[in-house]
Amino acid sequence: MAEPGKWGDLSVRVASGVAMALLGLVNIVLGGVWFEVLVVFVTAVIVWELAMMIAPEKPVPAMLLAVITAAVFSGDLRGWTLSLFGLAPILGALALPRKKPLFIIFSLYVVLGGWGLVYFRAEQGMGWLLWLLAVVIVTDIAGYFAGRSFGGPKFWPAISPKKTWAGTAAGWAGAAVVGLTFAIFTKAGISLIALSVTLSFASQMGDIVESALKRHLGVKDSSALIPGHGGLFDRFDAILGATVFMLFVTFVLGLPGPEF
Repeated sequence: MAEPGKWGDLSVRVASGVAMALLGLVNIVLGGVWFEVLVVFVTAVIVWELAMMIAPEKPVPAMLLAVITAAVFSGDLRGWTLSLFGLAPILGALALPRKKPLFIIFSLYVVLGGWGLVYFRAEQGMGWLLWLLAVVIVTDIAGYFAGRSFGGPKFWPAISPKKTWAGTAAGWAGAAVVGLTFAIFTKAGISLIALSVTLSFASQMGDIVESALKRHLGVKDSSALIPGHGGLFDRFDAILGATVFMLFVTFVLGLPGPEF
């Protein structure tokens, strides 16, 4: 018999996860404005969640920051206009009563990740983005089931008490399988396996970073918007970590991305 403590939330997590995955897949395939609208919405909501975690007594400023984020993202961000990324973080630092540097850092991180998703879909294509998301999703699923099934030593108990080394390693193994699969059926090459495992680790660090933020602010979830999952930040933390990592790989290290 399944242990309720381990698997009691599984059915809700699966139902919510499948619904989000289908919505995301449809918009990725459609691309263009459809995908951009989805990313704008998600990014704006996460900025709202971030502001509400810091100052739950300030719902109006939090909502205005979400609106400003959506308005900025709806424009054509190229060249100098990329500086508009700083608009919501700066205004948030002025409006929120505390944790101002924290809001600036994390809101910049969120909008950078959101912009990265739009950039990669437009410039690299659908296959490239599907690979990135497949690595993140398989890492999360493999880590969840291995961690719940095998338990064992914790990966970073001070920050994320539920994450185990078994789940972490299973995530890397799952990412390697994703990399091998894409390498076989695309022109990406066998080196994609190593990049997939590294990307898996980056996604796990995105999860760890958000866990550290919540622990610092004394909250369990970023919000209660998604049944069984918490908020959008709780669901997109790994994707943001993976996307920001690939932006670093692309623009700082200058390494070529997968060829799909």
